[in-house]
Amino acid sequence: MIPKLTIPGLLALVCLLYTANFSQATDLLAGVGKVEITRKGAPAEGSNRLWAKALVLSRGETNIVIVTLDVVAIDEISSVRAPFLENVRATVRESLGIDPKSIVVNASHCHGVVEPNIEKQTVDTITAAWNNRVPVKAGTGVGFENRIQENRRLKLKNGTGADVRHAYSLPPNDAIAAVGPIDPEIGTVKLDRADTGKPHALLYQFAVHPIRGIPDGGNTADLVGFASRVIESNLGDGTAMAFFLQGCGGDINPTDYKNVNRPRDAERLGNLLGLSVLEATRKIKTAEISELKLRNETLALPRADLKPRILEMENEIDILRKSLRGTTLDFDTFIPLYLKYHVNSGFPSEKAQRYLQDDLIIRNDWQTLDQDNRKAIDAYVQNIRTMEELTRKQINLALLKKHQSVTDQTGKTVAAEVVALRIGDFRLVTFPAELTVQIGLKIKAAQQNRSTFVSGYTNGYLYYAPTAEQLTNRGGAQEDSDCVFAKEWESLFLQKAGELLDQIDN
Repeated sequence: MIPKLTIPGLLALVCLLYTANFSQATDLLAGVGKVEITRKGAPAEGSNRLWAKALVLSRGETNIVIVTLDVVAIDEISSVRAPFLENVRATVRESLGIDPKSIVVNASHCHGVVEPNIEKQTVDTITAAWNNRVPVKAGTGVGFENRIQENRRLKLKNGTGADVRHAYSLPPNDAIAAVGPIDPEIGTVKLDRADTGKPHALLYQFAVHPIRGIPDGGNTADLVGFASRVIESNLGDGTAMAFFLQGCGGDINPTDYKNVNRPRDAERLGNLLGLSVLEATRKIKTAEISELKLRNETLALPRADLKPRILEMENEIDILRKSLRGTTLDFDTFIPLYLKYHVNSGFPSEKAQRYLQDDLIIRNDWQTLDQDNRKAIDAYVQNIRTMEELTRKQINLALLKKHQSVTDQTGKTVAAEVVALRIGDFRLVTFPAELTVQIGLKIKAAQQNRSTFVSGYTNGYLYYAPTAEQLTNRGGAQEDSDCVFAKEWESLFLQKAGELLDQIDN
């Protein structure tokens, strides 16, 4: 016999069903997945392998898919070539129904070598994350790390700039006036399972080039791989997954980048970063959150006309070449002579008494020899410095010519996808180029007290994106030369970033 349902009972049932459905719709769900993408035959050291990881966040009808790849870039300068992103998005939309604009793919910028089927592997990890979503609570925080990174831009006393690269030598010490800033902040999002309270995932964002390498020169996820390993081994019961988001690392090197007195080893730096992330994470308390938002727009940014600067640089290079002069010294005689005159600048050629004896009998034999030798040393050093400057200019001139050639073929604008997303109090703006750190610092300053982070290397690759001021130094540093944008790009991006951040806050 079916019991008679009274009006109060019916209302109670409706309320119960509505409450259950409303709770399910407002729960924050998170799923994680990962697939190893290390190229077979190119082994990485131990567990510091390369990964494609996916974090899927869902709340009601809103989905955000964050993919982190241990690759140098997406769609350029690596084996991950276009239309990689377009194909991944199309496949995921067809199989899972996820809006392509909700998929955010960030490259760590490590210089590892990955499998050729990375497109399928990326789809697989997104699918795995989508299928294992569980209710979670979230919390955000900010960590601090300033020991492992340095700005590679050098401000020179002549008003120009240079950068620290393996591709060419450094300017002389007496030419350097200052270095640029760093961003020591680590943005963190911690996700705990709602049922057990155990850590489920940790997202951390930081700005540094992961190009330190490992001693044997092997294939590696570099310092961010070591950092994630430290985090995953020490967070909760070891089952949580760590996701690294590269920030504005365009001009941020790991420390000791050009140190030739010890092996290149990213593990120490990665361990320091991982421990700093864990320290920040311990202060985070997770709770139910109401904010999960994403906005995605494409900007048409102006390409630079580099022809005038190319002509200037060709003239500068010609002047440098013509300034080279013959010297009496060759390399074999220069080295011992240079060392002798720097080890003992007072009496470089003989013992002190020989010089004093010359003074006593009013002769200048040794002093005259020293004057001649110092002139020869200075002339040889000047040639060396000129050749080093030639090297820097010629390499950067080649970058200008490469980008001008593309501009001549493709037109005066380039499309750049900009994303703003919010997870609780964590706000992120992304851009598909190697943003220099000052771009991120400007956006952060404009946001004042809102916890905001900026990531380049996302949803494509458009080379370097320095500030308008830095672009006055084209030809002097790689960031300013390996850039397709006209200086107006900065104000357009900063304006759009501010608009999108306002949208996800309203």
